[in-house]
Amino acid sequence: MIEVPDFGDKDSTSPVRRRTGIDPISAVKMPERLTAAVDAWAEAHHLTRSDAICKLIELGLNIPPPVLTPVHPIESEATRIEEIAVHEIETLLDPALPTDERERRIRRLTEGPPEFSHERIDLPKDSPKQRT
Repeated sequence: MIEVPDFGDKDSTSPVRRRTGIDPISAVKMPERLTAAVDAWAEAHHLTRSDAICKLIELGLNIPPPVLTPVHPIESEATRIEEIAVHEIETLLDPALPTDERERRIRRLTEGPPEFSHERIDLPKDSPKQRT
């Protein structure tokens, strides 16, 4: 008797995938304007959309990242926000207060209580031996 394998009894956990090429397929969702720009670039370089996307990504990855300027934009933004806060606090404080008391109150409001300064992520940390 000849045994014939049962084709209907396949393991359902292993999906059957037909390979169409060497690389796996990745779907890319882009806005219409970007798709049109990629299509125009692909046509100008005689490429398919898929090849054009690959080439553009390779070109983009070969460009070195921009060098950050010494004044980081986030730091300058934080400084500007603190200056605005100080100005608003000054307008709310009693003008009859002595200057040193006004400065102490402004510092306490902008920097927070000293007992929580170790929790602040925007302040430089002291080394453990200096905190005693």
